[in-house]
Amino acid sequence: MKTKMNFKFWFPEQNTYMAIILLLAVTVLFYNWILGALWLLVIAYLLNHNRKTSDARTRQWTKYIESLSADIDETVKNAMLNLPIPFCILEIDGSINWYNNKFSDMLKKEELLGKNIEEIIPSLNLKRALNEKNELYTTVALDDRNFNVTYNIVKIDNKGEVKYLIMAYFVENTRLLSLSKRYYEEKPVFGIIQVDSFDEVLESAGSDMRPLLVADVERTLKGWADGIGAALQKTRSDRYILFMDNLILEGLEKQKFAVLDEIREINHGNSLPITLSIGIGTWGSTLLNSLEYAESALDLAQGRGGDQAVIKRKDKSTFYGGRSKGIEKKTKVKARLIAYALRDLINDSKNVLIMGHRHPDLDSMGAALGVHSMCSHLGKESNIVLQESNPSIDVLVKSIGASGDYKNVFLKKDEAMRSAHSDTLLIVVDTHRPNFTECKELLDICDRVVVIDHHRRGVEFIENAVLSYHETYASSASEMVTELIQYISEKPYISKFESEALLAGITLDTKNFTFRTGVRTFEAAAVLKKMGADTAAVKRLFQGDMETFFGKAEVIKNAVILDKIIAMSVCPENTDSLQLVIAQGADELLNIKGIKASFVLGQDTDGVIYVSARSMGEVNVQVILEKMGGGGHLDVAGAQITDSEIDEVKSRLEHIIREYLREVDL
Repeated sequence: MKTKMNFKFWFPEQNTYMAIILLLAVTVLFYNWILGALWLLVIAYLLNHNRKTSDARTRQWTKYIESLSADIDETVKNAMLNLPIPFCILEIDGSINWYNNKFSDMLKKEELLGKNIEEIIPSLNLKRALNEKNELYTTVALDDRNFNVTYNIVKIDNKGEVKYLIMAYFVENTRLLSLSKRYYEEKPVFGIIQVDSFDEVLESAGSDMRPLLVADVERTLKGWADGIGAALQKTRSDRYILFMDNLILEGLEKQKFAVLDEIREINHGNSLPITLSIGIGTWGSTLLNSLEYAESALDLAQGRGGDQAVIKRKDKSTFYGGRSKGIEKKTKVKARLIAYALRDLINDSKNVLIMGHRHPDLDSMGAALGVHSMCSHLGKESNIVLQESNPSIDVLVKSIGASGDYKNVFLKKDEAMRSAHSDTLLIVVDTHRPNFTECKELLDICDRVVVIDHHRRGVEFIENAVLSYHETYASSASEMVTELIQYISEKPYISKFESEALLAGITLDTKNFTFRTGVRTFEAAAVLKKMGADTAAVKRLFQGDMETFFGKAEVIKNAVILDKIIAMSVCPENTDSLQLVIAQGADELLNIKGIKASFVLGQDTDGVIYVSARSMGEVNVQVILEKMGGGGHLDVAGAQITDSEIDEVKSRLEHIIREYLREVDL
């Protein structure tokens, strides 16, 4: 320390001056030794005087530093003793070395020296303080108080003996957490409740029972809202606005929106059950934003068939319910209005592009061919986007290619993108999910997009469509297109071949008119039959080869039964026509007595795992496969999984199925 102080006060300028004087003295000594000796004496005196002065300053500075250090030590000591927050010094093993009064007040204990802090505060984990970071943060709870704890590890080197101490500071955040919890619980929540197809439900009851039905629905909803502490306001005969906070919403989620089951029990002679679609919106940046979330959630709930609640929190949606099938609407007014609007869009377009989903099936291709027929009838050029055929549509595609009426009707993706312009109309059939379309890029190229789909709506949806015809009650996209064809002109016409393609699409999705088959399904089939459809020709579109038949047999052979009601199987590796085999295999497994749902998995040569699911109606396979990124209908659904092993996917699927069965108590 002293050397450093001498250096500090022995200024470099003084050394330079003395050196110059010494040089001059030697020079003078050379010419006049008397005068030179005198100069040397003067230099000796100056050197001695400078040394004494420097030593005096050094002693004075050292005394000042020592005094300051004592003051600092006393100040630090007083600061630690009087620190306004709890503070303690710990050994590395957790033993308390020192603490201030606030620390003992916090613990309401005294004589804490030498005790282990982890025994006093079990929620405090010192192991987190021993990593590479200099400061760590954690939280601890003491009785009804909460604290943020900041750790600081100090290294002390005392004559080569290294020692580590932990400095722990406790900052109370009880009030902050309380306010944060209160803010979360009191966050406003908007809800919109829609009674599904209420007019049809009322018509299914006797005229004398309809007032009772209306009153019972309103009484049930108001009683439910009062019971949970929410505000309910009726806006029209079948719609209500719901106001509540986030704490109430949490309770509804824990109950899985039990009102959905309660309202379904209402019966006053109505043959159709009463169901609700509930849209909940919260966590919007403004109240208006939360209300928009609620409206979007309601659209999503209705697009998925109703009888369910959807909660939308910004970009995240949560689903509850959805156990019932959508109620078929008897009126065709909407179909007629959609047909008129579609006709105008087609006429106003330069050309029309039609596309379905990736790996199209007979419903997708039949619907696309039906739309192509409408465009031809209106004198508008149209093409179907198809990258490549697959075994499920090979027979149909080959028949189209062999016919001279459909020359160059198919375009590959790159050809379609080159032919698309700002005035091109893009019609998407049998899907509403952008990532599932045959060519997603077309959605960005074309300014006008029409969606025709019957699948239950998922979170992903083609936004900003100029016309959306989305009806989950319909059996198939082919049924929907068949209805549109009847209203597209005064004298609608489609060829025998096109009617057979549409009938094949309906036959596929209804499993030979077994599932999701309503009155309008048979009416559409009757129209197609009237236009020349041959059921034997339709049957030939479903014929497969021997390899497909053997693959389906292996699926059935490998099936295992879960909980006595679920059949699951894995398709053998390197199976040709994989998607067709697993779909038909899932259909066949439903023929086993007691089976309520079936799931078949298969992996193609590219490593993509496909899951095909079927249900007799009691098990909602759509809800199950949505948790794996898939979707579909209550009784028919599918999923595609990448970057996974099939055994891993199978185990995950089993877990989801068992979790679902526990929830619905099957």
